[in-house]
Amino acid sequence: MSFNRRKFISQSFASAAGMATAAMIPTQMFGNNLHNTARPEEIILKPNNPAGNKESIKFSVIGLNHGHIYGMVDSLINGGGTMVAVYAKEQELLKDFTKRYPKVKIAKSEKEIIEDSSIQVVASASIPIERAPLGILVMQAGKDFMTDKPGILTLDQFKEVKKVQQETKRIYSIVYSERLGNPASVKAAELVSAGAIGKVVQTIGLGPHRMRPESRAEWFFDPNKAGGILCDIGSHQCDQFLFYTNSQQAQVNYSQIGNFNNMHNPTYQDFGDMSVRSPHATGYIRIDWFTPDGLGTWGDGRTFILGTEGYIEMRKYIDIAGREGGNHLFLVNQKETKYYNCSNVYMPYGEQLVNDVVHRTETAMSQDHCFLATELALIGQQQAHKINVGT
Repeated sequence: MSFNRRKFISQSFASAAGMATAAMIPTQMFGNNLHNTARPEEIILKPNNPAGNKESIKFSVIGLNHGHIYGMVDSLINGGGTMVAVYAKEQELLKDFTKRYPKVKIAKSEKEIIEDSSIQVVASASIPIERAPLGILVMQAGKDFMTDKPGILTLDQFKEVKKVQQETKRIYSIVYSERLGNPASVKAAELVSAGAIGKVVQTIGLGPHRMRPESRAEWFFDPNKAGGILCDIGSHQCDQFLFYTNSQQAQVNYSQIGNFNNMHNPTYQDFGDMSVRSPHATGYIRIDWFTPDGLGTWGDGRTFILGTEGYIEMRKYIDIAGREGGNHLFLVNQKETKYYNCSNVYMPYGEQLVNDVVHRTETAMSQDHCFLATELALIGQQQAHKINVGT
């Protein structure tokens, strides 16, 4: 009995000593505190439009089949371009375009624009299968070409475009707008370049889209005219992988495409993913047409950039946690956690392209980068394993 009493007293003192010792240990050492995150510093970036003199060019438009043409035209105008003329076969598309740009001349044919020696750049958002042949004609006429993505639809087109571009030394610029037309993406480039997250080792690109078939033209549902899902919106993500990892070489590890919710159209693809790698980095890409109607925008596009010293997440079009608008960027590194509202960040692509046209430089995007991003998307599309997709 006395033994048990002594054992109880001894254990009680040990427990008390343990509790006293624990009280001296900083609370952040305990696991339950690891899940407590302080609210990040919030930064609303101020407008940073450059104030210098801009170069000027004259450009025209051929093909209005995708609404991206409006952003393309605006970027050229804001960058110093003057729009001369527009041509499109579809009168209803012309009507909408000229309503927004009432001073533009309506050309009678593609030839009228291509043969006009005063025009330096032709911009196009024509039906995707028509873009590469048009770009070839434009370059052979001594002009530079700016096209919506997908700017090239097949590997045969790709070979011919590269051949003519190398022969003519003209610019063939594909507008990967999820990077070139997004303020958060521009800020991310600045942070990565400054070493904010160390060496970039991986990107993850998520590109969900809303379908709304009633708003889509017939060609949109034909992969032979629009390209498959990896060729099309996958090219955005290939561009971002190459850019943020600073990769000049890359290859496709695997790719797959699926048709899960459009069985009435057996060749259509509403899902795709792929893995890519360069000698020093990896990338994962997932894209789909499953954005639910409950979301307040067309897609919750996100990009994750992993570095050796931190990471960046961009919520480009919406923050479902409740912040207003888009252009959200989160930075976490060894020193801090920050949130940036990037809505006011200047997007330099249009001005850079205008300067490149005038000075024959590659400040907006190198030609090699432009082609490699598209080549990865085309190879991924061609090699993709098919799930519920017709042949």
